[in-house]
Amino acid sequence: MTTEPIALTRKDFESDQEVRWCPGCGDYGILAAIQFVLPELAVKPEEMVFVSGIGCAARLPYYMNTYGVHSIHGRAPALATGVAMTRPDLHVWVIGGDGDMLSIGGDHLSHALRRNVNLKIVMLNNQIYGLTKGQYSPTSEVGKVTKSTPFGSVDFPFNPLSVALGAEASFVARTHDMDRKHMMETFRRMHAHRGAAFVEIFQNCNVFNDGAFGGLLKKDVRADMLIELRHGERIRFGTDGQLGVAVNEFGEPHVVAVADVGDEGLLVHDERRADPTLAFALSRLSTGPHMPTPIGVFRDVDRPVYDAEVQRQLVAASERSGPGDLAKILASGPTWSVD
Repeated sequence: MTTEPIALTRKDFESDQEVRWCPGCGDYGILAAIQFVLPELAVKPEEMVFVSGIGCAARLPYYMNTYGVHSIHGRAPALATGVAMTRPDLHVWVIGGDGDMLSIGGDHLSHALRRNVNLKIVMLNNQIYGLTKGQYSPTSEVGKVTKSTPFGSVDFPFNPLSVALGAEASFVARTHDMDRKHMMETFRRMHAHRGAAFVEIFQNCNVFNDGAFGGLLKKDVRADMLIELRHGERIRFGTDGQLGVAVNEFGEPHVVAVADVGDEGLLVHDERRADPTLAFALSRLSTGPHMPTPIGVFRDVDRPVYDAEVQRQLVAASERSGPGDLAKILASGPTWSVD
């Protein structure tokens, strides 16, 4: 791995491919934030791999001047796990949408997170299927009218952060496509983490689900609707800091007026708690983009990294019995010849 400072710019991470998403798509801002932050990380383009599945978000590897794999629907975390295990010298990012990662890819995502594979998983959540033209997705709200649910969806949606925390992901965060500074800081934190890091980005699909997050992200409401989590600080928000988050007798976070409980009555955010219970509860504070919603880092803890543990076992096995012989292994059990 590179240890000396590297003078890189955004241009070093831009490919020669024309960036093609729908005009006004939130993916443009996300791509820019990634390309702006990578030069700060002292990682060469050839030391990075972007792995994606299928969907609008999955086009991103084409626009990066790094190694990249456009895999099949939902399988990006599984393919990326193989890359991380065989090439621990590379930085592996996984890019996908809510449909790709939480439908056919749901099990692949959860197992990569529970194993704590050293992957940086970025999920662009626009609550819709965009590439296939506007069907409801696993994060679409109940009652969502789409081409595939003309009478309104009856499916209860996934909460992506709750899924990640339930799978014991060691790093979980949320950001949004309207704030490049916040996205870049989130990516810095994600990159610095060793293990499975999961970041959800609220991303606007202006063609098939325009304004899905408008109730949170419009400038005139953002201060009162976004709850920015800061480690070691009391959770307080609002235009004048008049709102906060407290915990009731059942351990459930809820929004309160600071004037009613006092500053000392507010919850202190602790992203380093080994037990994910409180982080999970914070992920359930809002039930959709119409009520105050936390953003930032929910959890950042250390636990054994899967690919590093596998490499440790391989070294121990080699030291004990010498290098393996593949031909010998293949012929070691019952074998037969087919004429």
